Amino acid sequence: MSISIRINDDFYNQAKIQAKAELRTVPNQIEYWARIGRAAMHNPDLPVDMVEKLLIAKNEENEPFEFTDQ
Repeated sequence: MSISIRINDDFYNQAKIQAKAELRTVPNQIEYWARIGRAAMHNPDLPVDMVEKLLIAKNEENEPFEFTDQ
């Protein structure tokens, strides 16, 4: 489902620049920032960069670790 919203032109332009750098669409970039902001508000004791790294790690595909004999 998609909903149209109005945002400030400057904010949109910043999102457009960041989206291009991170290979996202502008809506996905804004959604990404919103997720980080929401998680940061729910975890005020953690630095924002740590919250971002935790969200990235949570969304990475997990591959099983295999032990090798040495």
